[in-house]
Order: sequence, then C-alpha cells, then structure tokens
Amino acid sequence: MAWHAPGRPVWPMRDPSAFAREGYGRNAIAYRCVRLIAEAAASAPLRVGPHDHPLARLLARPNPEQTGVELLEAFYGHLQVAGNAYLEAAGFDEEAPSELYVLRPDRMSVVPGADGWPVGWEHRVGTSVRRFARDPVSNAAPILHLKLFNPSDDWYGLSPMEAAAFSIDIHNAGGAWNKSLIDNAARPSGALIFTGAGGADRLSEEQFQRLKSELEDMHAGAANAGRPMLLEGGLEWRPMSLSPADMDFSQARHGAARDIALAFGVPPMLLGIPGDNTYSNYREANLAFWRQTALPLAQKAARAIEAWVGDRWPEAGPAGVSVDVENVPALTVEREALWARIAAADFLRDDEKRRLAGVDMPERRQ
Repeated sequence: MAWHAPGRPVWPMRDPSAFAREGYGRNAIAYRCVRLIAEAAASAPLRVGPHDHPLARLLARPNPEQTGVELLEAFYGHLQVAGNAYLEAAGFDEEAPSELYVLRPDRMSVVPGADGWPVGWEHRVGTSVRRFARDPVSNAAPILHLKLFNPSDDWYGLSPMEAAAFSIDIHNAGGAWNKSLIDNAARPSGALIFTGAGGADRLSEEQFQRLKSELEDMHAGAANAGRPMLLEGGLEWRPMSLSPADMDFSQARHGAARDIALAFGVPPMLLGIPGDNTYSNYREANLAFWRQTALPLAQKAARAIEAWVGDRWPEAGPAGVSVDVENVPALTVEREALWARIAAADFLRDDEKRRLAGVDMPERRQ
C-alpha cells in the first residue's frame, strides 16, 4: 500500500467573484441571461425511477432552507456565471446523503492527484478550510463538480460570462457614456472665449478661479440642465457639438447585447433586443431556447446527479434521474404536433400509437 500526502489545491485562473460582480451585478443583459437559463432549467421537472426512491425525496427537499427548484436554480446560476458549480452531499460519511447544498465556486478549489485527476476539493471561507476527499476505492465523492467545457484547463470550466467579457465591457462603457451625457444635459461642453479690454486674452488668477467655481456649481450636472448662463466682461460662449457617429452609441450597445445573448445561448428576441429577426415569432424563439439551451443543461445535470449519488441507497437499489420532458410547459407545441401526426397515421394500431406518444401501456386485465 502506497501512502502519500494529498496534492495541493489548484485555484482557477480567473476570479469567479469578478464575473459575478462585473457581469451579473452590473450588466442587465448578462443578468437576465443567467436568470432566464437558471430559472428555466430548474423548472424542468426531474423524474426519479423508481418514483418512491429516497433520492426523489432528497431532490424534492434537499435541505431545510431550500426546495429542489431553489437548489437547482442556484446550481445552474453558478454554472453560467463561473463555468463551475458544486453540490455538497451532507452526511456522506454515512450510507447515504441526508441533505444537499450548493457551494459558491469562488470558495472552492480542486485538489489534483499524482495522475492529474481530482482526488479532493477545498472550501475556504476566510481562514476556515474544509477538505473533501474522494474515496480511492469506490470513487465515491461528497462533492459534485459540474463544469462547462474548457479546452485550456484540466480542472475548471469556461463560463459564458468569460466568453462575453469584452461585449459586457462595451455594453457597460456605452451605458456609462450615455449616463455622462445625461448628467451634462445630454450635450457636450462648450468653450468660454475671453476677450478683455485692450485685446487682453487672459483672465487673472482670481477671475479664473471664480469663473470655474461658478460653472461647476451653477451649470454642471443634470439638475442644472437648461439654466441660462450670464456672461460679463468680454466672455463669449461657443458650444461644441458631437458628430452623429459619436452620439450613436445605441447601435454599438445593441450589437454588444446580441453578442452577450449569443454567448449564453439566449435568443435576443427573448431579451427585447431590437434588430434581430432570426425567429418569425416569440414562440419559435422560446422553443429554440428550451431545445438548445435550457433542456440540454437540465439533462446534463440529471445525468451527473444520477452518476454521483444514484447508487447510495443499497436497500432501494440504483436510481435513474432524467428530465420529465412530457411535463415541460414550453414544449407543449411540439407534443401537440407529434400527437396530431400519430393520430393521423391510420396504418398504426392503438397500442403502437400509445407507444410512439410515450404513454405507458396499462396492464391487461386477466
């Protein structure tokens, strides 16, 4: 038996808290994308088989503070912001977990082993450190680490927030520029031209400081917009103007907003971004969002949870976890079209139609 100390934790190259602060906290488009994906994926019901399995009760009420939907919403939200999401199975030292908790990605670090695969995790809050180890024999782990694909990192995922970082900066900078224009009465500053007596072209130091303080106190800011300026002593106001290209930041912001939505996989039509007519109507855009973004994410998490704790109850047997697609309201249109095609197929028997529609066949009476 070889005995060796655990490896050192490896922290992600990028700071997840910076993505949460600059992207999620200060950009309306990124905020709405994260909320839309997290809430949609968490609303997709999970089906656990058999239905009376202890895992089904655990997923319905994972801990005293959260319901299953709230837990998954936080789980998916962290995945979109940081590219990594962590679930802790409390009571894992016992035969089966009794509670599930979401851990913040900025507090987690992966501990790789000698072969490069994770052998544990560290959770740090201030000076407090908790360590979680993977069982080297059974490979069971108290932590589920779900990550998005990252071609340049072996242990951490790449978040859509990082991929859209430049577009988020452009969108935020455009908003800051517009805010500055509003604070300045929505127009650029002008120039005060001084022509004194005898052709003098300079103010005295006292006159300059007095004029400067009057301009800042009486004419700067949105509250002083439109206030008339009283000039004396050879002063002349010459306003300066911006070109239409300088003033037209709205198109640049809309372009950045579309790039942000593209990185997250959210159709711009769902966000109210003008100038995008990829889908003929809102229903098609919503259906594409569910099929291409929300549903694959929910299915990925379901399979990961099944592989993680699906066999932790020996007396109940292994549990299968999947997304109950039939009970997703957004996919009603697809189901109605499928049922209409099946009903119109006269060459099929009723039992074959039920099977194609995904309806369980009732047991035949003896």
